[in-house]
Amino acid sequence: MAISKITMVAALVGALGLSACTDPSQLNSGGTSKTENGALIGGLIGAGVGALASDSAGGVIGTAAAGALVGGLIGNELEKQEAELRQTLANDQISIVNTGDRLIVTLPNDLTFATDSAQVSPAARGDLLKVADSLVRYPNSLVRVIGHADSDGEALHNLNLSNRRANAVADLIQAGGVPFNRINTVGRGEDEPIASNLTPEGKARNRRVEIIVIPST
Repeated sequence: MAISKITMVAALVGALGLSACTDPSQLNSGGTSKTENGALIGGLIGAGVGALASDSAGGVIGTAAAGALVGGLIGNELEKQEAELRQTLANDQISIVNTGDRLIVTLPNDLTFATDSAQVSPAARGDLLKVADSLVRYPNSLVRVIGHADSDGEALHNLNLSNRRANAVADLIQAGGVPFNRINTVGRGEDEPIASNLTPEGKARNRRVEIIVIPST
């Protein structure tokens, strides 16, 4: 009996929805490796493609298997890149999160920039060039650089400053050898806090630049 395309796609959407709601810090709990998470995501996407392209269960399962293989390879590459970055950066102020399908490298603005400045500090330049070197050695990815601010001051000023800081980080990554066409930048201003803006500690966490590494194959 043929598998309903609508049923399969509905199942895919539901599974991906559950995955999207998962806290990245909890993705590796319960003994599931990030490589396995990548394989799961790849399998779900492959199943969706197979459901749309085929009326047969075999077509869906085969495409899912191919997606799982690609997803597993991506997860394995991300794990290797994550481990190397942790070793080369060795800076506990820089956060590295592996969600299974991307890496998120977060630099606090207090480390990276002087107050109200978009010039990368000497203390952060070396670490950013190490990130660039990693991106050169792992070329099959796109890089998104996102600037964030706390809620102090005018919202428009914070938006512009976060955008200039994202561009400054992207410029240094490009100077480190990463092609321009792999990099996208955006400033979010104070719109995406990760902590309360009511405390100095929360504001410090919200002032940050994120380098998001997204596999492209």
